[in-house]
Amino acid sequence: MLKIRLSRTGKHKAPQYRIVVQQGHKDPWADAVEIIGHYNPRTNPSQITLKEDRAKHWLSKGAQPSDTVHNLFVAEGILEGEKRGTVSITNKRKAKIEEKNAAAKEKEEAKKAEEVAASEKTSTEETPEPAPTEPETPKEETPAEEPKPEENA
Repeated sequence: MLKIRLSRTGKHKAPQYRIVVQQGHKDPWADAVEIIGHYNPRTNPSQITLKEDRAKHWLSKGAQPSDTVHNLFVAEGILEGEKRGTVSITNKRKAKIEEKNAAAKEKEEAKKAEEVAASEKTSTEETPEPAPTEPETPKEETPAEEPKPEENA
């Protein structure tokens, strides 16, 4: 079975990759049937050089892209669909988190509804009115002390 995958090239701590078509059982650094592109993830944005017609040719012949190459092809528009591999795992995690948040919101809304219903029950029942308070009498104002004049010596 033919695979389309990455073969690492470049210096130590400065990876660059070739996009190669190989037999699936061979080592990624073995001779390739064809080199169809290059990928440099260290540039910003990542640099991808592809022979699109050759990639489409090999895909039509049944070559299976690795997850990373599949995601590169989706980004370049050669393949349609969702990215796969670790990206789909993170999407699953996000979906689980959203489900938990939605469940928590539903619980909060249910508690609020219960509180509102309880407060309505207590308001409809007759509640004793508070005892009237004594009217306040105005307090007498004390005259403010005037400052003493300073004596010049």
